[in-house]
Amino acid sequence: MNALSLVNLKKTFEKGTPNAKVALNGISLEAAPGDFITVLGSNGAGKSTLFNAILGKFRLDRGRIVLDGEDITYEKDYRRALNIGCLYQNPLRGTAPSMTIEENLALAYSRKASKSFFAVNRKDCEYFRSLLRELNLGLEDRMKTKMGLLSGGQRQAASLLMAIIAEPKLLLLDEHTAALDPPTARKVLDLTKTIVASRRLTCMMITHNMQSALEAGNRTIMMDDGRIVLDVSGEERANMTVQQLVARFRETAGRDLAVDRMLLG
Repeated sequence: MNALSLVNLKKTFEKGTPNAKVALNGISLEAAPGDFITVLGSNGAGKSTLFNAILGKFRLDRGRIVLDGEDITYEKDYRRALNIGCLYQNPLRGTAPSMTIEENLALAYSRKASKSFFAVNRKDCEYFRSLLRELNLGLEDRMKTKMGLLSGGQRQAASLLMAIIAEPKLLLLDEHTAALDPPTARKVLDLTKTIVASRRLTCMMITHNMQSALEAGNRTIMMDDGRIVLDVSGEERANMTVQQLVARFRETAGRDLAVDRMLLG
């Protein structure tokens, strides 16, 4: 059974108006359990719209979304959040800056463990400390520190733990290293690869960094105009250079404009 099945997803915003925009144009995708799929595409290609469709942020015009064998096409977004972890570009998003690291982790953990994040026992605290120790950032000794006092990289790393602490069936990463300086972005990406691999999480990661897209995970898709125009994995992907990836895109999409915009960030 596939971990995620997307079947002919279609979405047009402002339909019937001069500003109508086809955001998803027949997207179909099958992700096996443990797949780590990197997602490339220029601005407006439909990457974030695809994630928002999976998260239930809007109603599709057509199509089906099946997560771990369950059809969630019409499920409310707050219900999907119980099984889908998500991390965004902005390190400030999705965390409570005035709450401590421990409290933020407890709040995320409560999706699975309890009704109230205040009901945290010693065993829970030790579990949080063991997770923070995996980051190798010294945060396990700063659990009482407020999230707002952490650096961008520290906060994004802690947010990654918040996204996976309730053992989601799917992890979505929406350019989660883009706002970080290059060395910090590399460290957070390395942490991401380690955590995803060690837990065999099914994961999709949007990035504008084509080299990272080929290095992370086991599969790369490229989107253009609301469609998946390229899907590479296995030996082909392992031996592929960025230049070859660009060439394949141009061959498949039949134009250069989107690649040029993507390479410019």
